[in-house]
Amino acid sequence: MQKYFKLLILVIALTTACKNTKKNEDSPQTVETPEKVDSDWVYLFDGTSLDGWRGYGMDSLPPGWTIKDSTLTFDTELGLEQDYTGGKDILYGAEEFENFELYLEWKIPAGGNSGILYHVKEGYDGPPEVAPEYQLIDDENYANIHDLVGYNSQFGAEHPELLQDWQKTGADYAMHVADESQKQLNPVMEWNSTTIVFTPEKVEHWLNGKKLLEFVPWSEDWKAKKNSGKWDNAPDYGKFRTGYIALQDHSSPIWFRNIKIKKL
Repeated sequence: MQKYFKLLILVIALTTACKNTKKNEDSPQTVETPEKVDSDWVYLFDGTSLDGWRGYGMDSLPPGWTIKDSTLTFDTELGLEQDYTGGKDILYGAEEFENFELYLEWKIPAGGNSGILYHVKEGYDGPPEVAPEYQLIDDENYANIHDLVGYNSQFGAEHPELLQDWQKTGADYAMHVADESQKQLNPVMEWNSTTIVFTPEKVEHWLNGKKLLEFVPWSEDWKAKKNSGKWDNAPDYGKFRTGYIALQDHSSPIWFRNIKIKKL
C-alpha cells in the first residue's frame, strides 16, 4: 500500500510539471512581478523611482510625467499646469541596449495613443524619426474620437477615416502589422502586457501572452517596406543596432508599470 501511494504522488507531480511546461510555451514571458525576477532581468521602472528617466534630448523629465500609485504615468492636468511647449516623449537614459527582451504593462484611456520605441538615438526631431515603435492605441475608439482623414490620406488609404492595420496596437508602426487572429487586447483602462524580443535574426511583438508578429530586421523585405511607406524620407529610420528605450506621449493619459529588460 505504501508503494502505491508513493507511485500516485509521483504521477501527480509529473502531470503538474507537464501542465506548467505547456503553459510557458505560449509566451516568452517568464516573470511578471518583482518577486519572481531572476538575476538576468533589470528593472527600468519598479514603481518607486524615476532614476535614469529623462525627456528626449533633455536632462530632466517633461512636465506631466510622474509616479502615481506605483505607476509611471503622464498626467495631462499636471502637464498643462506649466508653461511648456517642448516634446513629451521620455527615455531611459542610463544605458543603451542592443539585443534584448523587454517586458512592461500598460493601460490607456478611450482615444489614447502611445508607443514603445527602441534603439533610440537623440539629435532628431523625435524618437519615431529614427526608432522602431511597438504601437499602443485604443483600437476600438480612436477613429471615432480623432479625425484621421487628413493624416491617412497622404498614404493613399482606401478608407482614411479608419485606423489602418499598421496603426493598430501591437504593430511595428508603419512597417509590420499585427496578427488580429492572435490579438487579445483588453478594454480601455485595463492592464495589458507587452513583450518585445529583438535580435538581428528575428524581432517578435507579443501582447498578453500571444505573439502578434515577427520579422527579420534589415532584411530585403524590411528594406522594401521601409523605402515604400511612411519612412521613405527618413534615411536613419531603424538603422541603429543599439540605443535607448523610449515611451511616447500623444497628450493623453498613459500608465506603465513593471518595466524590465533582459539582455540577449
